[in-house]
Formats: sequence, C-alpha cells, structure tokens
Amino acid sequence: MFCLGIESTAHTFGIGIVSDRGEILSNVSSIYKPPKGWGIKPTDAAQHHKKISQTLLKKSLKLAKKTLKDIELVAFSQGPGLPPCLHTGLNFAKQLKKPLIGVNHCIAHIEIAKLLTGAKDPITLYVSGANTQILGFTEGRYRCFGETMDIGAGNALDKFGREIGLSFPAGPKIERLAKKGKYTELPYVVKGMDLSFSGIVTAALNKFKKGTPIEDLCFSIQEIFFSMLTEVTERALAHTGKKEVLLTGGVAANKRLKEMLEIMCKERKAKFYTVPKEFAGDNGAMIAWTGTLAYKSGMKTKEEVLPRQRTDEVDVEWI
Repeated sequence: MFCLGIESTAHTFGIGIVSDRGEILSNVSSIYKPPKGWGIKPTDAAQHHKKISQTLLKKSLKLAKKTLKDIELVAFSQGPGLPPCLHTGLNFAKQLKKPLIGVNHCIAHIEIAKLLTGAKDPITLYVSGANTQILGFTEGRYRCFGETMDIGAGNALDKFGREIGLSFPAGPKIERLAKKGKYTELPYVVKGMDLSFSGIVTAALNKFKKGTPIEDLCFSIQEIFFSMLTEVTERALAHTGKKEVLLTGGVAANKRLKEMLEIMCKERKAKFYTVPKEFAGDNGAMIAWTGTLAYKSGMKTKEEVLPRQRTDEVDVEWI
C-alpha cells in the first residue's frame, strides 16, 4: 500500500509518499516566508499552500515513480495548527478522491523519528516552532510530562531573531552567531515540569537595546533554552524509567541542543536518538507514515480540522 501525506499546519506545505513497509519514496515541501520583520499571517500562508499544491503533487509523484492511481490512502495534517492552513490541506486532500485519514501533527513528528532511528519506547523531546513538549507513551497515548506555558521554543527564537534583524527562519542564524559569543545573564524559567520562553526573549531584547553584542545574546539564549529543555527531559526520563531519549521537531537540527542531550543521556546510561535533519522540520512523509500506521490499526477519523488538538488527546491504537 502507498500513502500520500499532506502537511499544511503552518508555514510549510509538504507532500510525501511512503509504503506500508516504511519506505519513503518522496518528500517535497515549500516554505512560506513572510516579509522581513513580519510573523506568519495565516491567510497568506494558506494562499501560498494553495498556489504550490499541484506543483508539489506532480513533483512528489514523479520522484516516487508513481501515479495517482497507485495511491491507496491520503493522510492530511488534522491539527494542531493555523486554521486557514489546515483547511487548505484538507480541501486539497479531498480533491484527490481517495480514502482519507487525519493525522495529529505532533505525533507524526514522533513516528517518523522512531521509524528512521529505530527508537522503541523513548521519552521524546518535541521542539518545533509552535510546539515544545516532553512526551512518553503510556496507557494508549503519548502523555505530556512537560510543555511550554506560552510560546514554542522555535517561535521564541524566531521572535528574538526578527527583532534583532535576522530573516526567517532565525534558528540557524542564531546558532551560527552563538559560536562567536559569550555568556550574558538571562532568566531561567522552569516551573515544575513546564517551561516559559517569552520572558527570556523580552530580557534578551532589553539587553540588545542597551548594546549587548548580538553574538553574546545568541549564545546565551541558546544556552538557557536548551539547558531548560535538557533539565525537564532528564526528569521525565528519571520519572518514567525509560531508557531512550528521542529528539524531534524543527529545532532538532540544532547541534548545541543535541550535544547537551547527548551528554545527559550518557550520564544516565540512556540511548539518545535524533531525527535526521531532512525530517526534522514539518514534512509530508511524516504525515503519510503516521496515517499508514493509523489506517492499518483500523482507526478512522472525520474529514475535519482540529486546530487546538493536543498530542495527549489522541488514542494511539497502533502501539
């Protein structure tokens, strides 16, 4: 069986094709980039997705060496996400006239990472633009052991970058600048198992206005953010007794975050896995693979979008 997956939760429109054996036949995407100094306007991102959809479909099928007749299932990102973007993805999926299944975007990040790394039962640190969660599977669902109380770590980095003049996405640029910086004090905000990033961004921007070098702020905001994430991940690992840590989501591409988690896992004698860079960001292949797992387990979903759907609200019947 071949499944075509459509990712459209935010700035990325992606289409991937996978087999039910976990072979990724194609994975193509296009990212909407807002004007310099702006955040994402959902309706503009949705227009981008609509405009690029047919082109990406043709490209994905060509790379996979398949035709639409070969596709037996279409999976779409059901939520969470920006409503106009989610609706664009669902409407495009309906046009393909195939059986449909909705996929939770956050769970898709976990499942593609498990497929590609071989992780079995990890504590997952899922860090992307809009989402920051520490998750572990138990009693039929991916349970949330800690999460952001305001904005995702990726969005926090982008907000900071935007205010200091870096283009979107800011994360890779902050990572490069951080290599030239030294530490300057910023708040560290962990409350129980939850985290808060927005106040740290405000503090960093106040220092920027007072003349603190950009390189020092980039270094410090990374060190603070990633230390917080590592702390909460370690406590979840200790609490659950699991022996694996899996890093996934767009921010998983950051080498400094991977380094911190690797050190922590080595000290705890736990295995550390990180999703390959190509599949760290939002992509259609992760939707296709998770849709395949759900479909084969007998799950059914409604043809609707769920912009506020939580990871821990979804029954995971394939595990």
